[in-house]
Amino acid sequence: MLKFGHLIKAVIVAGLTIFVAHAAQAATSETVTKPAIKARLLTVQDGIAEDTATLSAGVQLQLDEGWKTYWRSPGEVGTPPQFDWSTSENVANVRLEWPAPLRFTAFGIENFGYQGEVVFPLQIDLKEPGEPVSLSAQVSVLVCSDICVPQTLSLSLTLPKGSGLDRQSGELIAAFARKVPLEDEQAGVESAKAYIDDKRTELIVDVTIEKPLNTPDIFPELGHGTALGKPDVRVSEAGRRVWAQFPVLSFNEETFDRPRLTVTDGTERAFAVVPNVVATALVPPFSIEALTPDLNEMIWITLLAFLGGLILNVMPCVLPVLSIKLSSALKLGNQSTAQVRRGFLASALGVMAFVWGLALVLFVLQQMGIAVGWGLQFQNPIFLAGIIVVLIVFAGNLFGAFEIMLPSGLHNWLSKKGEGTGYKADFLTGVFGAVLATPCSAPLLGTAVAFALAGRPIDIMLVFTSLGAGLATPYLIVAARPQLVKHLPKPGRWMLLLKLLLAVMLSGTVLWLLWIMFSLVGLLTTITVLVLAHLLLVLLSWRGGALRLRILGSGLIVSLVLITPITLFQVPEATATSSSEIGWVEFDRGRIAQLVSQGQTVFVDVTAEWCLTCKANKALVLDREPVLSALAADDVTAMRADWTRPDESISRYLSSFNRFGIPFNAVYGPNAPDGIVLSELLTSAQVIDALTTARKTSSLSTRKQTAP
Repeated sequence: MLKFGHLIKAVIVAGLTIFVAHAAQAATSETVTKPAIKARLLTVQDGIAEDTATLSAGVQLQLDEGWKTYWRSPGEVGTPPQFDWSTSENVANVRLEWPAPLRFTAFGIENFGYQGEVVFPLQIDLKEPGEPVSLSAQVSVLVCSDICVPQTLSLSLTLPKGSGLDRQSGELIAAFARKVPLEDEQAGVESAKAYIDDKRTELIVDVTIEKPLNTPDIFPELGHGTALGKPDVRVSEAGRRVWAQFPVLSFNEETFDRPRLTVTDGTERAFAVVPNVVATALVPPFSIEALTPDLNEMIWITLLAFLGGLILNVMPCVLPVLSIKLSSALKLGNQSTAQVRRGFLASALGVMAFVWGLALVLFVLQQMGIAVGWGLQFQNPIFLAGIIVVLIVFAGNLFGAFEIMLPSGLHNWLSKKGEGTGYKADFLTGVFGAVLATPCSAPLLGTAVAFALAGRPIDIMLVFTSLGAGLATPYLIVAARPQLVKHLPKPGRWMLLLKLLLAVMLSGTVLWLLWIMFSLVGLLTTITVLVLAHLLLVLLSWRGGALRLRILGSGLIVSLVLITPITLFQVPEATATSSSEIGWVEFDRGRIAQLVSQGQTVFVDVTAEWCLTCKANKALVLDREPVLSALAADDVTAMRADWTRPDESISRYLSSFNRFGIPFNAVYGPNAPDGIVLSELLTSAQVIDALTTARKTSSLSTRKQTAP
């Protein structure tokens, strides 16, 4: 009997243990497990006591090591968790709180979210106080590691009438509730200001608080679709003031209202504040001196700029430049050595004058916060209209429609009293040669120009001077050895044929510029500029009219040409990006990371109608085998950024690589989330190697099925 009594006691103890264990778990749902994540519902109450109108609860997410999910404002890519409570019973409203996030970098982009474990505290209002509750949540989350995987988790929990409490769940919910940011008054915020420039390129915030901060971080929210880069955070006044500057990577005016800031200090302290938006930039509490390049680096960059300028003379856009050079050499047959030297020095001076002028303009624009770059003048339709008119006039002169005559006083001053034809034309030859060379970004030039535009005024001057010297080298060689001109064939009928050939070449340049203008402002503006330019040519060719009337008429026509792109501006209709087998998609910086997270390899091509080097890359590499098949593979997305017209998102993308000119190409993939930057002049081997390195596998044989 004794043994039987012990057995009865053991059964009773076991039963009580099971009952207690069951009761302890009554405040949690079953754990739902999906790849990389586990989730469950928690409640502080085991049951619904009489007159209970509100429940304290939480949604717990447990992430595998190396995996993350997102905050309510996820950054440039990603999506925040979504919670659907519509199938719950006896639930009137659910208020969800967001614990303060962490900052992490995914695919080279700043993101805000959680790793390890997070519990979202809930306050649940009941429709019928004191009655049983059935909680049902559909939780949609995006979890990311090297790839991103969307998951949907179905959580449910039923609470009957009762009065018990789950201390363990309550402590866990309370721990994460303490991570929910305090509002500004509770946190002791004394002042908070924010500034966003008119161009939406930077956000500056300045917060002062009573209790000092040790290692603060700031998470601004500017509305859906707006993304910010890594901040420059500076702390002063013994930790009571924090100032931060954020580059704006993308901005959505439609969703922007006013900024909201979440400030964290480690993992245990966080507060939120809505700052006052101010109209003037907020000055940092102290300045950080930028490291200046040493002498060896300056010499190396200067050499790169010189070589880049020299190479511009043999780039695909050199044809019209050479035509102007040759046309200037046609009149040198009867000139002295000194005249030849001075003429070519004048051309070299023209090159340098344009380069120095461009450097000055770019520096001023840079100081004004405007995006600058090499060749960007070809995005300006007024500039294009002016250069088209000038080249049509030059071509008309070469065709023999009229002769360009200088005023006698200026002619004598430039030509030393009637000797030769003057150096003004030589100077303009250098200027226009340099102008027409800028659509190309030669190898080595991108690095040098990026260094200059990101540096000090002295850096801009040194680099652009070296660049101009390289571009002017052909003129300087002839100026140094004028006897080279003597090796040209003697004047004869061949000069007329050469002159005609040069006129045809300039006409080809005009057609190219007209195509660029059509891409920028539409057909009507382009035709109007072309007609006005030919009217100017007719007027200059008219020998019967009074000189004053011809001058006034020419001035009127030139004025009409320059205002036409403004008054008749039209956005051209969208045309097919490419007729090749590559399914090019429109550039979207945020989508790059999304595609890479799905295992895709992304090839980015930044191009423009005015970029001849871009067109050479397309014709010689991108639209030819084996690159054509590689870019058409199933796991490759070809993304094209058209910079023909100004586009702030493309400018910001280029500046993130310290690039200010095109062509620009980069390859992203699971093994290269930050991108592999390619050289300006592409080769098939270079593109294939980058695709192979960036992707997970090396197979390039699978072709994409493109939509008809």
